[in-house]
Amino acid sequence: MPKIEQKQTVISAIQEQMEGASSIVVVDYRGLTVEQDTELRKNLREADVTYKVFKNSMMKFAFKGTDFEQLNNILAGPSAIAISYNDATAGPRVLKKMSKGMKALEFKAGVVDGELFDATGILKIASVQSREELLARLLGSFKSPISSFARAMKALAEKVEEEGVAVAGDLVTAATTEEESVVEAEEAVVEEKVVEEAVAVEEPVAEKTEE
Repeated sequence: MPKIEQKQTVISAIQEQMEGASSIVVVDYRGLTVEQDTELRKNLREADVTYKVFKNSMMKFAFKGTDFEQLNNILAGPSAIAISYNDATAGPRVLKKMSKGMKALEFKAGVVDGELFDATGILKIASVQSREELLARLLGSFKSPISSFARAMKALAEKVEEEGVAVAGDLVTAATTEEESVVEAEEAVVEEKVVEEAVAVEEPVAEKTEE
Protein backbone atom coordinates (compact mmCIF):
# COMPACT_ATOMS: atom_id res chain seq x y z
CA MET A 1 0.00 0.00 0.00
CA PRO A 2 1.45 3.42 -0.98
CA LYS A 3 2.45 5.68 1.93
CA ILE A 4 -0.17 8.25 1.09
CA GLU A 5 -2.87 5.61 1.33
CA GLN A 6 -1.44 4.35 4.61
CA LYS A 7 -1.52 7.86 6.01
CA GLN A 8 -5.09 8.37 4.87
CA THR A 9 -6.09 5.11 6.53
CA VAL A 10 -4.60 6.29 9.83
CA ILE A 11 -6.22 9.72 9.52
CA SER A 12 -9.59 8.09 8.81
CA ALA A 13 -9.14 5.84 11.84
CA ILE A 14 -8.48 8.87 14.07
CA GLN A 15 -11.49 10.71 12.65
CA GLU A 16 -13.65 7.67 13.26
CA GLN A 17 -12.55 7.58 16.91
CA MET A 18 -13.38 11.29 17.18
CA GLU A 19 -17.01 10.90 16.13
CA GLY A 20 -19.28 11.96 18.96
CA ALA A 21 -16.32 13.06 21.13
CA SER A 22 -17.08 15.64 23.81
CA SER A 23 -13.44 16.03 24.88
CA ILE A 24 -9.93 15.03 23.89
CA VAL A 25 -6.99 15.24 26.28
CA VAL A 26 -3.39 15.01 25.12
CA VAL A 27 -0.83 13.49 27.51
CA ASP A 28 2.86 12.68 27.50
CA TYR A 29 3.20 8.97 28.26
CA ARG A 30 7.03 8.68 28.19
CA GLY A 31 8.39 6.66 31.08
CA LEU A 32 5.30 4.49 31.64
CA THR A 33 6.04 0.79 32.11
CA VAL A 34 4.15 -1.86 30.17
CA GLU A 35 2.20 -2.78 33.30
CA GLN A 36 1.29 0.87 33.93
CA ASP A 37 0.24 1.39 30.32
CA THR A 38 -1.93 -1.73 30.47
CA GLU A 39 -3.58 -0.60 33.72
CA LEU A 40 -4.14 2.91 32.35
CA ARG A 41 -5.82 1.61 29.21
CA LYS A 42 -8.01 -0.73 31.25
CA ASN A 43 -9.27 2.04 33.56
CA LEU A 44 -9.94 4.38 30.66
CA ARG A 45 -11.79 1.67 28.72
CA GLU A 46 -14.01 0.94 31.73
CA ALA A 47 -14.90 4.65 31.84
CA ASP A 48 -15.88 4.54 28.12
CA VAL A 49 -12.78 6.54 27.15
CA THR A 50 -10.73 5.70 24.04
CA TYR A 51 -6.97 5.91 24.56
CA LYS A 52 -4.72 5.91 21.48
CA VAL A 53 -1.16 6.75 20.45
CA PHE A 54 -0.75 8.26 16.97
CA LYS A 55 1.88 10.27 15.18
CA ASN A 56 1.48 13.98 15.79
CA SER A 57 1.36 14.69 12.05
CA MET A 58 -1.52 12.25 11.61
CA MET A 59 -3.49 13.78 14.47
CA LYS A 60 -2.98 17.28 13.06
CA PHE A 61 -4.50 16.19 9.76
CA ALA A 62 -7.39 14.45 11.54
CA PHE A 63 -8.10 17.45 13.82
CA LYS A 64 -8.14 19.94 10.95
CA GLY A 65 -11.48 21.70 10.57
CA THR A 66 -12.77 20.53 13.98
CA ASP A 67 -12.83 22.01 17.49
CA PHE A 68 -9.85 19.79 18.29
CA GLU A 69 -7.65 21.63 15.78
CA GLN A 70 -6.82 23.90 18.73
CA LEU A 71 -4.60 21.07 20.03
CA ASN A 72 -2.29 21.12 17.01
CA ASN A 73 0.06 23.68 18.58
CA ILE A 74 0.88 21.40 21.50
CA LEU A 75 1.37 18.23 19.47
CA ALA A 76 5.12 17.83 19.90
CA GLY A 77 7.04 14.86 21.25
CA PRO A 78 5.38 11.60 22.31
CA SER A 79 1.62 12.22 22.54
CA ALA A 80 -1.33 10.03 23.42
CA ILE A 81 -4.96 11.10 23.31
CA ALA A 82 -7.84 10.18 25.59
CA ILE A 83 -11.21 10.64 23.89
CA SER A 84 -14.35 10.99 26.01
CA TYR A 85 -17.87 10.76 24.67
CA ASN A 86 -20.97 10.98 26.88
CA ASP A 87 -19.11 12.42 29.87
CA ALA A 88 -16.54 15.05 28.82
CA THR A 89 -14.86 14.89 32.23
CA ALA A 90 -14.39 11.11 32.23
CA GLY A 91 -11.00 11.09 30.49
CA PRO A 92 -9.48 13.93 32.56
CA ARG A 93 -10.80 12.40 35.77
CA VAL A 94 -9.36 8.92 35.13
CA LEU A 95 -6.02 10.31 33.91
CA LYS A 96 -5.68 12.48 37.00
CA LYS A 97 -6.46 9.56 39.28
CA MET A 98 -3.96 7.29 37.53
CA SER A 99 -1.25 9.97 37.41
CA LYS A 100 -1.04 9.91 41.21
CA GLY A 101 0.64 6.52 40.97
CA MET A 102 2.23 7.14 37.57
CA LYS A 103 4.52 10.14 37.91
CA ALA A 104 5.67 9.80 34.29
CA LEU A 105 2.16 10.56 32.99
CA GLU A 106 1.83 14.29 32.28
CA PHE A 107 -1.02 16.42 30.95
CA LYS A 108 -0.30 18.62 27.92
CA ALA A 109 -3.68 20.17 27.11
CA GLY A 110 -7.20 19.32 26.16
CA VAL A 111 -10.36 20.48 24.45
CA VAL A 112 -13.56 20.07 26.44
CA ASP A 113 -16.90 20.93 24.85
CA GLY A 114 -15.11 22.98 22.19
CA GLU A 115 -12.93 25.00 24.59
CA LEU A 116 -9.14 24.70 24.85
CA PHE A 117 -7.59 24.18 28.30
CA ASP A 118 -3.94 23.96 29.27
CA ALA A 119 -2.60 21.32 31.67
CA THR A 120 -3.68 23.32 34.73
CA GLY A 121 -7.18 23.82 33.35
CA ILE A 122 -7.56 20.13 32.51
CA LEU A 123 -6.56 19.21 36.08
CA LYS A 124 -9.32 21.49 37.38
CA ILE A 125 -11.83 19.89 35.03
CA ALA A 126 -10.64 16.49 36.23
CA SER A 127 -11.85 17.46 39.71
CA VAL A 128 -15.44 17.82 38.49
CA GLN A 129 -17.72 14.96 39.54
CA SER A 130 -19.16 12.63 36.95
CA ARG A 131 -22.58 13.28 35.47
CA GLU A 132 -24.03 10.34 37.41
CA GLU A 133 -22.65 11.71 40.69
CA LEU A 134 -23.96 15.20 39.97
CA LEU A 135 -27.39 13.82 39.08
CA ALA A 136 -27.39 11.74 42.25
CA ARG A 137 -26.60 14.81 44.33
CA LEU A 138 -29.28 16.81 42.52
CA LEU A 139 -31.88 14.10 43.08
CA GLY A 140 -30.79 13.88 46.69
CA SER A 141 -31.37 17.59 47.18
CA PHE A 142 -34.86 17.17 45.69
CA LYS A 143 -35.59 14.08 47.73
CA SER A 144 -34.77 15.69 51.08
CA PRO A 145 -37.52 18.34 51.09
CA ILE A 146 -39.95 15.90 49.51
CA SER A 147 -39.25 13.40 52.29
CA SER A 148 -39.70 16.10 54.91
CA PHE A 149 -42.97 17.13 53.31
CA ALA A 150 -44.14 13.53 53.18
CA ARG A 151 -43.31 13.02 56.86
CA ALA A 152 -45.12 16.23 57.76
CA MET A 153 -48.21 15.18 55.79
CA LYS A 154 -48.20 11.76 57.42
CA ALA A 155 -47.98 13.29 60.89
CA LEU A 156 -50.82 15.69 60.02
CA ALA A 157 -52.97 12.83 58.73
CA GLU A 158 -52.38 10.85 61.91
CA LYS A 159 -53.24 13.87 64.03
CA VAL A 160 -56.43 14.50 62.07
CA GLU A 161 -57.34 10.84 62.41
CA GLU A 162 -56.80 10.91 66.17
CA GLU A 163 -58.76 14.12 66.58
CA GLY A 164 -61.46 12.73 64.31
CA VAL A 165 -61.89 9.71 66.62
CA ALA A 166 -62.08 12.00 69.62
CA VAL A 167 -64.69 14.20 67.96
CA ALA A 168 -66.67 11.14 66.95
CA GLY A 169 -66.59 9.98 70.56
CA ASP A 170 -67.90 13.36 71.71
CA LEU A 171 -70.69 13.21 69.14
CA VAL A 172 -71.69 9.74 70.28
CA THR A 173 -71.75 10.89 73.91
CA ALA A 174 -73.81 13.95 73.02
CA ALA A 175 -76.24 11.88 70.98
CA THR A 176 -76.63 9.35 73.81
CA THR A 177 -77.31 12.14 76.34
CA GLU A 178 -79.89 13.72 74.06
CA GLU A 179 -81.61 10.37 73.52
CA GLU A 180 -81.79 9.76 77.26
CA SER A 181 -83.35 13.21 77.75
CA VAL A 182 -86.00 12.50 75.13
CA VAL A 183 -86.81 9.17 76.75
CA GLU A 184 -87.11 10.80 80.17
CA ALA A 185 -89.39 13.49 78.74
CA GLU A 186 -91.61 10.91 77.08
CA GLU A 187 -91.82 8.91 80.29
CA ALA A 188 -92.80 12.06 82.18
CA VAL A 189 -95.59 12.80 79.68
CA VAL A 190 -96.88 9.25 79.90
CA GLU A 191 -96.83 9.34 83.70
CA GLU A 192 -98.69 12.67 83.74
CA LYS A 193 -101.32 11.31 81.39
CA VAL A 194 -101.81 8.23 83.52
CA VAL A 195 -102.34 10.41 86.58
CA GLU A 196 -104.87 12.59 84.78
CA GLU A 197 -106.84 9.54 83.62
CA ALA A 198 -106.80 8.12 87.14
CA VAL A 199 -108.15 11.36 88.57
CA ALA A 200 -110.85 11.50 85.90
CA VAL A 201 -112.02 7.99 86.84
CA GLU A 202 -112.05 8.65 90.61
CA GLU A 203 -114.02 11.93 90.54
CA PRO A 204 -117.38 10.47 89.27
CA VAL A 205 -117.23 7.71 91.79
CA ALA A 206 -116.89 10.21 94.63
CA GLU A 207 -119.81 12.30 93.42
CA LYS A 208 -122.11 9.26 93.24
CA THR A 209 -121.30 8.25 96.79
CA GLU A 210 -122.33 11.63 98.17
CA GLU A 211 -125.77 11.35 96.54
